[in-house]
Amino acid sequence: MTGMPPPTTTPKDVRTRRTTGRVTLADVARVAQVSQQTISRVLNTPEAVALPTRNKVLAAIKLLGYLPLKTTEVQPKKLVAVLIPAISGTIFDALIQALNTTLGLHGVQMVLNESGYDDKDEDLLLEELLQSQPDGIVLARQMTSETALERLRQSGVPVVEVWGTTPTPIDMLFGFSHEAIGEAVAHYFKALGRRVPALLSGDDPRTMQRAHGFLRSLKKLQFLSENDTKPPVVWVSSPTSLGDGRAGLTQLLKQMPTLDCIFCSTDMIAMGVLIEAKSRGIKVPEDIAVFGFGDLPFTADTDPPLSTVRVDGAAIGQRAAQALIDRIEGRTVARPILDMGFNLIRRRSA
Repeated sequence: MTGMPPPTTTPKDVRTRRTTGRVTLADVARVAQVSQQTISRVLNTPEAVALPTRNKVLAAIKLLGYLPLKTTEVQPKKLVAVLIPAISGTIFDALIQALNTTLGLHGVQMVLNESGYDDKDEDLLLEELLQSQPDGIVLARQMTSETALERLRQSGVPVVEVWGTTPTPIDMLFGFSHEAIGEAVAHYFKALGRRVPALLSGDDPRTMQRAHGFLRSLKKLQFLSENDTKPPVVWVSSPTSLGDGRAGLTQLLKQMPTLDCIFCSTDMIAMGVLIEAKSRGIKVPEDIAVFGFGDLPFTADTDPPLSTVRVDGAAIGQRAAQALIDRIEGRTVARPILDMGFNLIRRRSA
């Protein structure tokens, strides 16, 4: 075939491999440097594969003399690509585990992709995701690029958005309202009789939604005295850390020494606040009430135990995985868009 790029494996390498027996799909994948799933798609639905990739695969097939035997060849597993801001040691742990378990029970392979919280080019991020030619996609990162969003809509790949809500979902969505969480915490502090609220928050898009929901509700509730135009706020870079909580409390106290309640955008920040408060002789909750987000495993064992917002990551993961499985297997999803809600967990810190 004219115009084909040369294969990356030398003829000598190929001859060595072929002496071991019949050429397999795995041999072709190694030579073409693509997945076995891509080889299968070139053979069965070539129009679904980009031309440069298709040419590379066909060149490898010709070089190896591969003869597909569909009656005996093991078909590649279905593949679901998951895009998540942070993979390990985060609030997403339960979501990831539930996705992996549920997909695995149906013979579907999950591939995790970590995006981080920075402003990485989302169009490039999406193209990297689609290169694996997934049968389904789970987005835990909020995508804002209109080009990327339209690309997803036109791709024909089932998509589930999780960990948030939007009035214009790409396809399916299982999440919760970050704005409503911020509002609920503001109402909770008001009900406690607190008078001087503060905010210590990360700066990623969904965390900002919680923060803005909190700040808007403070204004609606007329939480602030006539002399205070706005509550003290400290912003920190996501992903947040325990150290951010300690340093953040120090900055908040400089802005407003009389503050008596703090909403922290993550449990990790809140834990840092508890440690810094104790080091300063500030009593929690007598002097300052502290509220976090996430209900991470350590929150019930902090000193004092941390009040926080719980979201059911495992339930979201199970729903998302089952919805993709249904769509991949040609079934209709009864409730493709669902607000999974949240719970305020009251402990001694507030």
